[in-house]
Parts: sequence; C-alpha cells; structure tokens
Amino acid sequence: MTIVGMPTDDLPETFHVTTDEQLRAVSNLTRHRIMAVLRFEPATITQIAERVGLAKGSSSYHVRLLERAGLVKVVRTRKVRGVTERYYAMAARAIVLPDPGEGGPDVLMRHAVADLEASPADGERHVRMAHLRLTDEQFAQLGARLQALADEYRELSDPSLPDASLVFALFHPAPRQQSEGSAK
Repeated sequence: MTIVGMPTDDLPETFHVTTDEQLRAVSNLTRHRIMAVLRFEPATITQIAERVGLAKGSSSYHVRLLERAGLVKVVRTRKVRGVTERYYAMAARAIVLPDPGEGGPDVLMRHAVADLEASPADGERHVRMAHLRLTDEQFAQLGARLQALADEYRELSDPSLPDASLVFALFHPAPRQQSEGSAK
C-alpha cells in the first residue's frame, strides 16, 4: 500500500513504514488527513489546522507525532513577528505501508472509506466495484494500467485546485467456504 505525496525533487522517492511507532502514527485518521494536506505543498500548523478542521493545538500534537515517527519533516522556516513559523512536508514522495497480512486491517482502505463517507453527499463521486475473473497475466496488466493511470493524473495535479482522491484495490478475495448442502 502506498500513499503518494507531493512531487518535490529533493525528497526521497519512498519512505517505508517499518516500526510500530510509524504504523501507529499513520494509522490514525486525523494524521492521515494531515498527510493528505501535505501531499502537494508544505504547510504551517495554522494552515494544516484550517484545512483539516482542527484546533491549532490538536494539529500541532498530531504533526509532532508524525514528525517524531519520521513521516513528515520541517522543510523551511521563517520569522513572523518574532515567532519562527515552520513549514512541514511529507518525508518522501510516497509512504509505503507494510502488507496488513491475512485478516489484518488494511489501514489505507479504511482511511479511504472514511474519507469517502465524510465527503459531501451532494458532490460528484465515481464509486464502482466490479467482480472480475482474470488470468494471472490479465490481473498483472490491469494492476499496471491502474498504477500508470494514477501516476499520469498525479503528474497533472495542480495544488491550487480542490482535492480529489483516487483509491483502487485490485486483489484476489479470500476463497469462500461453500455451505454444506450447497451445489458443487
């Protein structure tokens, strides 16, 4: 699972979440939303608080946890009326989460569903689920096409435009157990 961040040339390509502290930090929905704010451009605590709808103190708390886990970092500072204002950005262009393992929670998909449910009901949405039967080759090709499409539109992203989220999951579901008495 990968969370794609801002296209900044001086950032590493990927950051792999490997520790429990990092996983706890990214597993929180509020911190996920803060990272979404930082995916295109650096922001101050005040800007983050406004965009996520938090009090500045709460925003600061969550950003500190993300910073301590190495997921975000200060990328520039400036003095404003004697106070140092810090601008935070994601620590890498993409944050790679560990595979949740069999039966484990898929943090990225849970956050995506929460964001979808919180989006305006009267807003435009494109949500679709399709059940497919594919060869291994077709499965791999579709995965590559979806990734290429996401990458293409990420390159077209303009930070001045409203956010849009794209989430896709291509997977083989767990085998279903047939009940006794069902036809084989």
